[in-house]
Amino acid sequence: MPLLALVNLLPKYYPSRYQIHIALSIVAIFVIRAYAQGRSTNRDRDLHGRVILLTGAFTSIGSTLMEALAQRGAHIIALTHLPIEAPEVALLVDAVRDTTKNERIFAEQCDFASVESVRAFCTKFLTGKEHRLDAIIFAHEYEHVGPIFSSKAEELACEERRAVASDGTFLMMTLLLPTLLVAPPERDIRIINVINPFYAAAVPSFPTSPPVNGSNFLREGHRSLRAAVLMRHLQRVLDALPQAPAPDPFNASAAAASKKSQKSNIVAMSVSPGFSRHDTFAPLLRANHASSEFSFFGLILYILLQPILRILAKSPSQSPQSILHALFLPTPFKLATMTKSETTGPENDDDTPPEEVLKPGALYSDCSIVRIDLRDRVQHHGNSDEKQGEFSKADLPDDGEYGGEALGRFVWETFEEALKNRERKFAEGTPVTTTDQKTE
Repeated sequence: MPLLALVNLLPKYYPSRYQIHIALSIVAIFVIRAYAQGRSTNRDRDLHGRVILLTGAFTSIGSTLMEALAQRGAHIIALTHLPIEAPEVALLVDAVRDTTKNERIFAEQCDFASVESVRAFCTKFLTGKEHRLDAIIFAHEYEHVGPIFSSKAEELACEERRAVASDGTFLMMTLLLPTLLVAPPERDIRIINVINPFYAAAVPSFPTSPPVNGSNFLREGHRSLRAAVLMRHLQRVLDALPQAPAPDPFNASAAAASKKSQKSNIVAMSVSPGFSRHDTFAPLLRANHASSEFSFFGLILYILLQPILRILAKSPSQSPQSILHALFLPTPFKLATMTKSETTGPENDDDTPPEEVLKPGALYSDCSIVRIDLRDRVQHHGNSDEKQGEFSKADLPDDGEYGGEALGRFVWETFEEALKNRERKFAEGTPVTTTDQKTE
């Protein structure tokens, strides 16, 4: 009966000459939305017994990711800038524990707006009884920083937030790296840096830092692209270290595969989840109530734009798919330890390769590798060979990816210098401004 009534009403309100157009429009909307949501990972992984450190755990993407990891049995250390006794922290942790039936979820305070807080957390972790880490997911830098239109004071404040968050990521990564390096060589360890989707905007001018009062999208893109180049260089550093023993010393083919494809059992990579409603567009429109740039006008605009955003932007459940994909894919090092029955199905030929293997150091978006041409970008910024970092140019092979070894070392040294400058200013009691940071 309801269907018959609907059929009778359609010609009255929607004349027959428009029905084809309406049907095509509806199909087009569904196709556009499916495309905008991006790919979903076709992989899964049992994470029981795995310890995962998750920053930005109480943001939109962080809480969704925390639930997905908890459902698979992971032991999660969720970092928040709030005190762990705060109601919103305790309620979310309890809710995830109850819904996933996983009690191994713990919140720890670590404010990435302060490198001193980051150092304090790392010191506490390294001096504790348990040092195991199977994965570190830096999700705190994904959320967009800064509205579309802002005052000069807001631009300076936003740039300082970007700088201190990036310095905090670099500091935590370098402080926790020693404990990862002494882990058993057969352990599969991953470092994932989650970046915002505006990296493409910074490609033409990179590594030149855009002006503070420049385009908000360009500033965010520069931060994102720097993080991707940094992670690629970190993988070079890891592979340049003394090689871990082969996963299976009695299997010559496995040892050869490990040496050829990946030298370290630690994989560093970047992931861009794409454009999400809450983490990308809400801050842009000043609709994020937890931000200092929040406005009721922005919230109203955000609500009015929901029909469009629900078509063009990713949902909270879809945003973490690329992160999960990078976490679930087998690495070349891990693949070398797998038996033939694990790498090929019973009906497949023994020589059939696996469907997909994680590429160490790569940038992933929509569950696929993103290749960015950044060749010949360092010569305009002086000869970086004059600086001697922890590794010289002779120690690291130049693979040419993401600007090659020269650009990677330049970005690494820029992070080092910015962090040293920030800590020196803190020791002197002098406020750190964005003009103090070396960005060019």
